[in-house]
Amino acid sequence: MMKSVSALDRIRVVLSHTFHPGNIGAVARAMKTMGLGRLYLVNPQRFPDAEATTRATGAADVLERAQVCATLDEALQGTVLAVATTSRRRDLSHPLFTPRAAAPLLLAEAQHGEVALLFGAETSGLTNAELDRCQMLLMIPTNPEFASLNLASAVQVLAYELRAALPDGALPSAEEEGNRASFEEVEGFYGHLEQAMMASGFLDPASPKRLMHRLRRLFARARLEREEINILRGILTSLAPRDKK
Repeated sequence: MMKSVSALDRIRVVLSHTFHPGNIGAVARAMKTMGLGRLYLVNPQRFPDAEATTRATGAADVLERAQVCATLDEALQGTVLAVATTSRRRDLSHPLFTPRAAAPLLLAEAQHGEVALLFGAETSGLTNAELDRCQMLLMIPTNPEFASLNLASAVQVLAYELRAALPDGALPSAEEEGNRASFEEVEGFYGHLEQAMMASGFLDPASPKRLMHRLRRLFARARLEREEINILRGILTSLAPRDKK
């Protein structure tokens, strides 16, 4: 009999450099009301903290299970899709979706592995380097004259759309999991590609411009599978200059 697993159990909420501990608690509460329970914190300014527990109001268990990470790469380990939230359009950005349009896509990706929803610091949002680690962008439609949205409110909107897109609350396990390349495998490929381009002279490290950013955007649209990563890295290896004996 095919094992049944909650799709929402495969979705993690990642908060990067959160400033106010109360926001962390409010996010935990927003998550739990919609069935999300996996919270990752990248370098929070204060955590654990009594204010976070107070604001969680019944979701202290989400805080207790929260994973505190030193880097974003650590928080994204094992994921097959990382989705960045933004309040503004970005130059050279990945495909941009509303939460409602993205929810079915995210649940479909959860059949293949872990999915991460990434939220930036309250005042500054996500950096370009953090965006480079993601394959999709989400923007919540708001009043253009007042687009400011509280962190927990933003998480609540996304969590609701995910819940609404999954009426039965469960997703059959994929018969063949692991086809999607993991975050670590994709990042390993990007590192290999950059080194190969520098070795060939195609990429000047003194003047890289936005080449790697554009290539990341290109491959993010492709949603690479593990076998495709292996093929691409095999090509890079075969094209590398060989030492003469």
